[in-house]
Amino acid sequence: MTTTDIIRQSNLIALTGGIGSGKSVVQRILTALGYPVYDCDSRARALMATPAITASLADAFGYGIFDSRGSLDRRVLASIVFSDPDSLDRLNSITHAAVRADLNRWASGHCRHGIAFVETAILYQSGIDKMVGRVWEVTAPRDIRISRISIRNGWTTGEITARIDIQDSFIATDPHPRVDVIVNDGSSPILPRIENLIAQSNPL
Repeated sequence: MTTTDIIRQSNLIALTGGIGSGKSVVQRILTALGYPVYDCDSRARALMATPAITASLADAFGYGIFDSRGSLDRRVLASIVFSDPDSLDRLNSITHAAVRADLNRWASGHCRHGIAFVETAILYQSGIDKMVGRVWEVTAPRDIRISRISIRNGWTTGEITARIDIQDSFIATDPHPRVDVIVNDGSSPILPRIENLIAQSNPL
């Protein structure tokens, strides 16, 4: 990560939380309320299909990560990087700078007249914590997260717990100073919490 690709936007809020925590539910509510949300996962997918990043991925992991049509096989890539921390670091070094640059361009237009959001599961690892003025962290109990992921993705329990363990094992050495928590356990009402946080976050 370089300092030249980090631009902090005070009106940009990070929406974060581990896999299965329910970030997407909060994202859909924000979108329905009319707030722009940058989805790091979908943008990373699009950026990873560009020729420059495709070439970097092939150099790092070989052509076995692509299917017979030449498209990236994300499940194969995931099986490599989530069982080997060094491979995960290589993947992150390829994708994070591209996402930050893309987010910089997006935020420069969307944060001019009010708050905007960026959804990311890897806030600190990606360097996006340095780009936002506030963080909303979505949480849920582990068993609920496992159930959600199993229903949504059809992964085995072993695949799910491996992904959760890697994400949850990370501890930020320099946590963001402005973090608000949203509990999304399926029973706690989240809309009032979101509305309250929006009222706190909107510029005067």
